[in-house]
Amino acid sequence: MSFSLPDLPYAYDALGPYMSAETLEFHHDKHHQAYVTNGNKLLEGSGLEGKSLEEIVKESYGKNQGLFNNAGQHYNHIHFWKWMKPNGGGKSLPGKLAKAVDSDLGGYDKFREDFLAAGAGQFGSGWAWLTLKDGKLEVTKTPNGESPLVHGGVPLLGVDVWEHSYYIDYRNARPKYLEAFFDNLVNWEYVEELYEAAS
Repeated sequence: MSFSLPDLPYAYDALGPYMSAETLEFHHDKHHQAYVTNGNKLLEGSGLEGKSLEEIVKESYGKNQGLFNNAGQHYNHIHFWKWMKPNGGGKSLPGKLAKAVDSDLGGYDKFREDFLAAGAGQFGSGWAWLTLKDGKLEVTKTPNGESPLVHGGVPLLGVDVWEHSYYIDYRNARPKYLEAFFDNLVNWEYVEELYEAAS
């Protein structure tokens, strides 16, 4: 399969004031497009043509760094756009997910605190994650374009902490961006959908 840039599931200005149209235009149309363009070039002759995106990410990890960087980021961003929605966030998580957050992560408040800390504590570029691994939820972080996919887990929620994701709107205040994301943008229904599919 070749990579293609998905449309955003909402208008550029739909996530304001928490994420600006300018950020989404640059992030989606320039950064994500570059991962798609470069990924397609690097996929040619890699021996991984015709595989699913998840397989390409897993099989290029540690073996074909250039391809992995672009395929990994393409995978992460396909989900990142769906992990957000207008009027998202809030404390009322869907039933099964809420139960798992209580039993595995010590409840919503502890989960929120740990997720924000993972994002703020990721040195340099990377991601913070809610992951399903060995049947349990955990909060993790990864550098650059890595995701739980290459560490034996299933990503259920991820936040991009590369500077291009927040610098236009928040400058260097990454913690403020993370709070805005978690409290106002997260599409918990999509997180639940991924959780159901993975469990």
